Amino acid sequence: MGKSIGNEPYKNLIKTVQKKKLVVFTGAGVSAESGLKTFRDSDGLWNGFRIEDVATPEAWHKDPKTVLDFYNQRRRDVALAKPHEGHQALVDWQEEYDITIITQNIDDLHERAGSSKVLHLHGEIFKMRSEKNDEACFEIKNDIHYGDKAADGGQLRPHVVWFGEAVPMIAEAIRITSLAEIFVVIGTSLVVYPAASLVHHALYGIPKFLVDKKIPYTPQMNNLVTIEQPATKGIKILKNYLDQLKP
Repeated sequence: MGKSIGNEPYKNLIKTVQKKKLVVFTGAGVSAESGLKTFRDSDGLWNGFRIEDVATPEAWHKDPKTVLDFYNQRRRDVALAKPHEGHQALVDWQEEYDITIITQNIDDLHERAGSSKVLHLHGEIFKMRSEKNDEACFEIKNDIHYGDKAADGGQLRPHVVWFGEAVPMIAEAIRITSLAEIFVVIGTSLVVYPAASLVHHALYGIPKFLVDKKIPYTPQMNNLVTIEQPATKGIKILKNYLDQLKP
């Protein structure tokens, strides 16, 4: 008789079900260690631009070419950036946890490192969409030019959420956070809403950890451990804490 392998998928399923649900909420501080600039670290300036001039619907309507040029450069910067050991550590944790990453970052560094479940709250730099239809979305690796049109005739724009726009993925992010058995925040100032409100949707009694090189004000967060370190160093310290939670 041949060897039976019919139960192998079920074994893998049982192993996955038994893993604790770890939700990791990441921000610009994680990408910064891969060399990607942030608004926070440059006093509201990003490569010489104000937020209001390149990351709002008003800026798009006023000067779409400048906005496109700005995000074209960001796309080039992301393409050159590489995941760091902090990104890799989160990938390694997939062996022990049912881990979902919710990120404010529009880069693909989590995915390139190997993370399998990543939700982008603020869009993705390697996607574009019609300005007439949020769901007419396409992959883009090169530049978007003013005059490039979607099939519906709308100008193509970066698939990113600008300041002042709705955050379509926030409801799903809240749902995922509410199911977490461990909740971790890494590299965010917790000042951009509604993303920052996620911390209030984690269940009251679960372990919570906040890693940042400068710990932000965190009202009404119980059972919280703060680790004031950059992402790569902080994640190593965090691993020790998580190991202590194991039965």
